[in-house]
Amino acid sequence: MNQLVQTLNAEMTAVIQQVQQSLVRLTNGHRGSGAGTIWHADGLILTNAHVVQRHAPQVTLGDGRTFASQLLAYDEKVDLAALSINASELPTIAPGRSTDLQAGDWVIAVGHPWGVVGAACAGSVIDVGVPLEWNGASVEMIQVGIQLRPGHSGGPLVDGHGRLVGINTMISGPLVGLAVPVHVVKQFLKQHLGKN
Repeated sequence: MNQLVQTLNAEMTAVIQQVQQSLVRLTNGHRGSGAGTIWHADGLILTNAHVVQRHAPQVTLGDGRTFASQLLAYDEKVDLAALSINASELPTIAPGRSTDLQAGDWVIAVGHPWGVVGAACAGSVIDVGVPLEWNGASVEMIQVGIQLRPGHSGGPLVDGHGRLVGINTMISGPLVGLAVPVHVVKQFLKQHLGKN
């Protein structure tokens, strides 16, 4: 049993370290900071609309380099924004299939909660779909048993293999967080930028 736990710990640590390379910090002067996820190696970054609030934040990569950004797309309904920085050969996370997620699947959220850079927390999928408490809304979300905190927003949600399945978004209740599914992210990018 002890060997099994050690193996699981080593595998989780490796996944988190890989994911942290594609995590960025976003700052807007005195507006605080949030997280972003590198989507394309050519400098395309995803985050939440509520993180950028129609601004183009400063982007700090995991290696410490800092870039000015350009706001390319913004959609409050799905709470997504796309940014571009003048960089190339950036590390990305292989996309997973959010439509394949099932209740009980293990997931990991990475971000900068309360300013702790690159923090990770794990939990399981509760459901994928429109949250019941969102009366009349039609936006799909991944509901997870993870206590997301300020600073997780815009960071990646990955499955147990380290594949990107969502973008962390908000707290829904005690120990319940929400993430925008990666298939919704792809729809957003196709609608606003004409690419996946």
